[in-house]
Amino acid sequence: MIPRYSRPEMVKIWSAETKFKIWFEIEAHACDAMANLGLIPEENAAAVWNAKDVKFDVARINEIEAKTKHDVIAFLTHLAEHIGSEEARFVHQGMTSSDVLDTCLNIQLVQASDLLIKDIEQLLAALKRRALEHKMDVRIGRSHGIHAEPTTMGLTFARFYAEMDRNLKRMHVAKDEISTGALSGAVGTFANLDPAVEKYVCEKLGLTPEPISTQVIPRDRHAAFFATLGIIASSIENIATEIRHMQRTEVLEAEEFFSEGQKGSSAMPHKRNPVLTENLTGLARLIRMAVVPALENVTLWHERDISHSSVERNIAPDTTVNLDFALNRLANVIDNLVIYPDNMLKNMNKFKGLVMSQRVLLALTQAGASREDAYKLVQRNAMKVWEDNKDFQDELLSDKDVRHFLSEEDIREKFDLAYHTKSVDTIFKRVFGK
Repeated sequence: MIPRYSRPEMVKIWSAETKFKIWFEIEAHACDAMANLGLIPEENAAAVWNAKDVKFDVARINEIEAKTKHDVIAFLTHLAEHIGSEEARFVHQGMTSSDVLDTCLNIQLVQASDLLIKDIEQLLAALKRRALEHKMDVRIGRSHGIHAEPTTMGLTFARFYAEMDRNLKRMHVAKDEISTGALSGAVGTFANLDPAVEKYVCEKLGLTPEPISTQVIPRDRHAAFFATLGIIASSIENIATEIRHMQRTEVLEAEEFFSEGQKGSSAMPHKRNPVLTENLTGLARLIRMAVVPALENVTLWHERDISHSSVERNIAPDTTVNLDFALNRLANVIDNLVIYPDNMLKNMNKFKGLVMSQRVLLALTQAGASREDAYKLVQRNAMKVWEDNKDFQDELLSDKDVRHFLSEEDIREKFDLAYHTKSVDTIFKRVFGK
């Protein structure tokens, strides 16, 4: 990913230096395991660890690969340059390239998962704080973009919290599913490699041995992983889109923090645009872009081909780096989001009580009117608000057919905002547990 959308800790996971360090650890632990089994001399296994503090020369490895046309062989050649060709004689014995590549990829994905889990936890903390802060701040709920009934800003944050909490659980599952390693040799039969070697290496690296690998770790695991990242990206966009709508000039119930000296437009000095959440919408598209290729990677020829390899070399770093950046950006947006309770009430009252129509409808049916007649009575008064800017409560009070069923006190009581917030505590207890 370009530096603009990257954070150093995640980028480091995907650096060539990190990759070669993991490759070394896989090979060194495998040598230890083989020595323990009496398959290779202990002194050769010990000699491999002489390179444990080596900073592998990426340029040199690339130079070798340019000739060998094979990345793992290039690395092994460079390793032998450090520890000696005789000492390196048993390195990679019985192994195939995928044993190193696939196990390394999963280690990197596990490390990336740990960062993403922390990111989600940070976002959850921000959402919870803002939900509690605005728990009872009433705003209009909208369906189809049209005023519906009152809700609260706290409930808006709470529903995003619940969604992201589900994503946290999904991320833990995705991490567990990708936490496997395979050192099973050509076509995965262990013909030239004892299964105990795989078990030993996986234990050392914090992985679980893949139950059956066909020279490669099954790619349904990776498909599930990237699908999870895609879902999280969609949740990010869901939150970002709500903020973008709230920041529209004619709504302005909330807006991204606008810092001192910030510029909104090169042409129009008055502009304060939702640039961060628009950016998050774009990043979500990039993250989801990885999902279909990951699904298509599940299908490989026979025991192995490498049609998946070029895909994963791109989507693994790019998608995790993007998501890491997006989660952190969104947490910052939520932490600093400016809320306008007065504007929320102003918008609520824009159509002079119209949003209380359902309460009146229910009251009429409870008072004896048929549902069809009640709907007609309420709608004919509601249309006067839409079309003639009338006050809904006044129209109901002056409608003799409505008054046949409802007293003045009955009608006025239906416009009490507290009616719509009476279950907020119950919902918050469901979401936050208290």
